[in-house]
Amino acid sequence: MKKILTLAALVALSGALVACNKAETPREVAADVADARQDAREDVADVQGDVAEDINDATQDATEESAKGAYEIAITRAEGQHDIATEKCEAMAGAAQESCKDAADRELETAKQTAETRRDEMRSS
Repeated sequence: MKKILTLAALVALSGALVACNKAETPREVAADVADARQDAREDVADVQGDVAEDINDATQDATEESAKGAYEIAITRAEGQHDIATEKCEAMAGAAQESCKDAADRELETAKQTAETRRDEMRSS
């Protein structure tokens, strides 16, 4: 029984191999080529869409990082200027010193608001 099953399997396998090497008709070949071309076009279109999406995502990420970096630089610069101005105020006394420090604080707040506005503008463009 085992020999019969083995023999039947070999016959089926050899029949499949013979069928694999059988030439197709020109009509079958043309249809297969047309299908392959259509599949290739669809694959290329899918990859192009994926690449375009990746580029768009990367552009948005770069814009966000640029805006964030510019904001951090502006804030750090403003805080440094504030520290310098505050130290200069120490040369004064009384109301003049207080007025000087208040002006430095106002300049810092204005610089922070400007930095935030610029960051938001960069993000939206």
